[in-house]
Amino acid sequence: MPEHWEIYADWNPWHGCTKISAGCKYCYVYRQDKMYGSEISSSECRKTSNFYLPIKKKRDKSWKIESGKIVYTCFTSDFLLKDADQWRPECWEMIKKRNDLWFFFFTKRIDRFMDCVPNDWGDGYDNVIVGCTVENQEMTDKRLPIFLTLPIKHKRIIVAPMITAIDLFSYLNETIEEVSVGGESGMDARPCRYDWILDIRKQCISKDVAFRFHQTGARLIKDGKMFRIPRCHQLSQAHKANIDYKTEQHLVPEKVKFEWEDSK
Repeated sequence: MPEHWEIYADWNPWHGCTKISAGCKYCYVYRQDKMYGSEISSSECRKTSNFYLPIKKKRDKSWKIESGKIVYTCFTSDFLLKDADQWRPECWEMIKKRNDLWFFFFTKRIDRFMDCVPNDWGDGYDNVIVGCTVENQEMTDKRLPIFLTLPIKHKRIIVAPMITAIDLFSYLNETIEEVSVGGESGMDARPCRYDWILDIRKQCISKDVAFRFHQTGARLIKDGKMFRIPRCHQLSQAHKANIDYKTEQHLVPEKVKFEWEDSK
């Protein structure tokens, strides 16, 4: 197992989410719940047994999640989901207590951000990375103007699932640490065009913003041909494209196994 696989942890304090835009159409959480025969609706938000994972300890009293790791937070829901408002304050307390970890969540509900942060948020916690997810130009122009105004110390734009060409240029500034792009997975995945991805890369380079191609998606159109890519190869094929662009702005570990799906 590659060494860098060991520097992340998953924390899903709640599970289940409601669909709110075009990118949610083929949500992977719904697919997985159906595949595993869940009797609970995927749109029903429920607290999980791992709610207190960040502050759990081993028998020797050391943290179960070791210091220095990036914690992928709420990837089977949305951290800003209204249905979870009653539980989130306790999560913020754990995030604040574990300031030796990086907590990373991304959301389609960036308009709710200021209603969901703790009273001592100020200009943001040092150990919280927030990604704003966009899937088409409509959602880009709706969400990113809000995102850019928010007091967040580590901002990323997540273009996933990318279902149309997108112009990000006017939203790329020094506050954006990275743009990460991925196609849609699943049997019904909408095609992603490689030239769309390259265009986003070009926009990022022109503004000196880091770029990452994290996932091809199940249907990738390149050079006029449709490539159907099995789920097990969608991450590795994106990596093999070797088109990531790095800058000096990366303030968190770069060698991270980005294995998110496409429903946020």
